[in-house]
Amino acid sequence: MAGNELPKDTPGEPLHGAVHEAPQGTSHQGARHSAADERAQWRALQGDVEGLADVAAERGRGLLDAARLQAQSYVEQRKSDAAQSVHDLAQTIRNSGRDLGDKPNVRAFFDSAADGLEQLGTSIERRSLGDFYSEAESLARRAPVAVAVGTFVAGLIAARFIKSSSLPPEAPDGDARDGFRA
Repeated sequence: MAGNELPKDTPGEPLHGAVHEAPQGTSHQGARHSAADERAQWRALQGDVEGLADVAAERGRGLLDAARLQAQSYVEQRKSDAAQSVHDLAQTIRNSGRDLGDKPNVRAFFDSAADGLEQLGTSIERRSLGDFYSEAESLARRAPVAVAVGTFVAGLIAARFIKSSSLPPEAPDGDARDGFRA
């Protein structure tokens, strides 16, 4: 049965749980009354199910909103951490350039790099996640080949890193690479 359809009493098919034959000593009206009661119970059950569905949907929306807020909070914290790391790196580069006081050209290079990193850190702090996503999408539309090459290179670097950090395979007993024999 679909939607708001009520069970129907069709000939040859008894209504679910309904009594078609009147018990001895009762009239046919009792059977009609029983079918009407069953239809009323069916409507009440439908109302209960719809109410439960509404409650479940509302709770689901509440959980989704809570998860969204938690994810945004996490991203904002990581964004602040990244910006602070960039600022710290800029300060380290600037301090390294100061140690080269006798070479003004090299010091200017270090100061320029530090200034660029400071601007990057400030940009990270001020922008939202949506801004970063929009810029990445725009870059992908303007230069899809560059994005594909960058993704490929990042994949190679990640594969190299994973391969180098994995444990070396165990050598069989008596291998010459051990330096000694059992």
